[in-house]
Amino acid sequence: MLNLFIRSLWNRRSTAVLTIFSISISVTLLIGVENIRKGVRTSFSSAVSGTDIIVGARGGSLQLLLYSIFRIGNATNNLSWESYNEFHNDKRVKWTIPISLGDSHRGFRVLGTNQEYFKHFRYGSKNKLEFSRGQSFSKVFDVVIGSEVAIKLNYRLNEKIIIAHGTGRKSFLKHDDRPFKVVGILKPTGTPVDQSLHVSLEGITAMHIDWESGAPPMEGESLSSADILKLDLKPEEITSFLIGLKSKIHAFSLQRQINSFKEEPLSAIMPGVALQELWNLLRTAEVGLRIITWFVLFAGLLGMMTSLLSGLNERRREMAILRSVGAGPGTISFLLIFEAIFLTLVGILFGLLFLYITLFVSQPLLEAYFGLFIPIQPPSVKDLIILGVIILNGMLMGLIPALRAYRQSLSDGMTIRL
Repeated sequence: MLNLFIRSLWNRRSTAVLTIFSISISVTLLIGVENIRKGVRTSFSSAVSGTDIIVGARGGSLQLLLYSIFRIGNATNNLSWESYNEFHNDKRVKWTIPISLGDSHRGFRVLGTNQEYFKHFRYGSKNKLEFSRGQSFSKVFDVVIGSEVAIKLNYRLNEKIIIAHGTGRKSFLKHDDRPFKVVGILKPTGTPVDQSLHVSLEGITAMHIDWESGAPPMEGESLSSADILKLDLKPEEITSFLIGLKSKIHAFSLQRQINSFKEEPLSAIMPGVALQELWNLLRTAEVGLRIITWFVLFAGLLGMMTSLLSGLNERRREMAILRSVGAGPGTISFLLIFEAIFLTLVGILFGLLFLYITLFVSQPLLEAYFGLFIPIQPPSVKDLIILGVIILNGMLMGLIPALRAYRQSLSDGMTIRL
């Protein structure tokens, strides 16, 4: 029986391959969309932990969340150092982390901050930042790099790097005369921290001390590094800052106070609320993608049923001969149902194989360019349920041609002209 099944399938190998291909693509899309959705949510949710409020210049809450935590996009404006100190010294505030953005190095964002960043910033399940090598910056021209930066650019401790003005992958405005030295490399976190370079706020000020309106000084007019170190490098403005409260009870009152701050227009958001707003915004797209992938899967299974039905006329003599040598109608029907299940199973296996190859190839690209870490994990219980539903639907699609073959009589099969 098995030998007969294999020979029968081999005679229709072209149709079988096309059927398997369509099912595998459908499975790849269906399980892939679900894995990417979960991976994106996990990646975004684990990027910051323990931060109660994020403050930036007046603007959208999602925009503030994206550029402050995920290094995506740019701020519409900066906020003054005086405003930062106003809330840094608030009695309800336990700690603050200032953030200054706007520069880059070979496509990786540069983040200006202070020692509070390494002391209080948390990710995942309130995990602290740890160093794989070196230590935090202590001098103006020190830089601490993320693990992905170190791997991609093959950087080690004590290397000199040049920071560029702006956040593009290529920049013609560079701070060539003020190189930074790598003093620390952070352990991998699976967050945008891995794709960031961290310098002191004084370092950010020192880079731009004699720049005007985003333009470098004329040749021969720039200050030397020795002269810069003698100046007051306290920043005049920053991009945003994170707040940790002594008690979460004060979160809403402080948020209202910041949003109504009279000295300058500010926005205060709660990371969890902003993330939920992001998920609500993307929910329609998620539902749309799921509907499309299910329709693609249905089209693949429908194509399999169509190929089985269209092939019945060609196989009627084969079935009639089987009937004549003692095979019952149930046996012939079982062969067709088994063929449908077999094609579905092989399509699922190839679909999963293609999915994991795609994830393996795209994972470092997504992490490098978008700061998103999509974990490669075995199929979850939900995935297995989906695959079980696909197999069941494949079997149901095989029932229709099986019932039709069951009803074909022996004499009908034997009288077909070749």
